[in-house]
Amino acid sequence: MQAKTTTVAPALRALLDNFIDYAGIFPPATVSLDQAVLNYNVYKRSDYAWMLRYLVVNAHDIEHIPGAFVDCLSVLSNVDQTRVAALETKDILAAVKPVYCEVALNELNKLEDVKKSGCFAKIRTGGVKPEAIPSPKEVASFISECARLRLPFKATAGLHHPIRAMRSLTYDNEAPQAVMHGFINVLMAAAFAWNGEIDIEPIVAEQSAEAFSFDDVARWQGKTLNVAQIKESRLQFIHSVGTCSFDEPVAELKELQWLS
Repeated sequence: MQAKTTTVAPALRALLDNFIDYAGIFPPATVSLDQAVLNYNVYKRSDYAWMLRYLVVNAHDIEHIPGAFVDCLSVLSNVDQTRVAALETKDILAAVKPVYCEVALNELNKLEDVKKSGCFAKIRTGGVKPEAIPSPKEVASFISECARLRLPFKATAGLHHPIRAMRSLTYDNEAPQAVMHGFINVLMAAAFAWNGEIDIEPIVAEQSAEAFSFDDVARWQGKTLNVAQIKESRLQFIHSVGTCSFDEPVAELKELQWLS
């Protein structure tokens, strides 16, 4: 059955197209591999499949995944792998497929080496403990340096909510809480940085959904981006956002009345 066309503003559609790398096997969701594969297949048939990119797994999971998953796996591995579309590493790795190399936020000088290697960059923006969440300044500095280098990147961890806000860090009843980054914040900050904006920290730090709006352009406060600018930044710069949930982003975008 073909998915229905959803109602979404052109600028928001451009921003969110193909943006979620579903990482359900990782905390805080930590579903089984079989469940993650089942979920991914369900999401691929949903009305919001246009927001979905890769299924993220570990290298030892590959042999347990159906062979039909050929061009949709992003795998955490420090060696090249067959049957995968992309690799996510801690170290620079030579491979024909895209490689997203995680760089610590206190070692941004290493982004130069990532750029020279032909790899892409990766930023970790959260975790299951408050101390794992970097500050808006740190996230903005990473994005700005990647923009200066014209270095594409992906962001991951703690990005299953649209707007930066105080949230529970796990799904436990007594989970610790902290202010988590929002994927709209990160995507918009990156799109603005790619298009020449220097001061993006306030965008990363924004906690009001009302500060953002979308129609034929995307707005934050008085600044705007048109659809062409957004599409270029997504294609050339911020490739995706890794999240352990697909349902939460969809549900919360609906709550904001940005999706129907």
